[in-house]
Amino acid sequence: MYVGTLSFDLLLGDVRSLKEKRSVVRPIVAELQRKFVVSAAEVDHMNLHRRALIGLAVVSGDAGHLTDVLDRCERLVAGRPEVELLSVRRRIHGDDD
Repeated sequence: MYVGTLSFDLLLGDVRSLKEKRSVVRPIVAELQRKFVVSAAEVDHMNLHRRALIGLAVVSGDAGHLTDVLDRCERLVAGRPEVELLSVRRRIHGDDD
């Protein structure tokens, strides 16, 4: 069994309130969950209206499949024009850990 996690540190575009922030972050989280069947949520920078940290996790029996899903999730977030991807942190845990 393999567990993979990603953390996306995002700078949001023209956002002036927490309400506007939610209207940007929620669709990204929902699309990740829907397209890739991962667990995803906003996990930090809750009170900052121009920053967001989205975390996601996925479990797989195959390391190759896990890496593919994480790569596709990263491409999806990086391709969103309304956010700037500041950094990505990736971790993969296997049976050896």
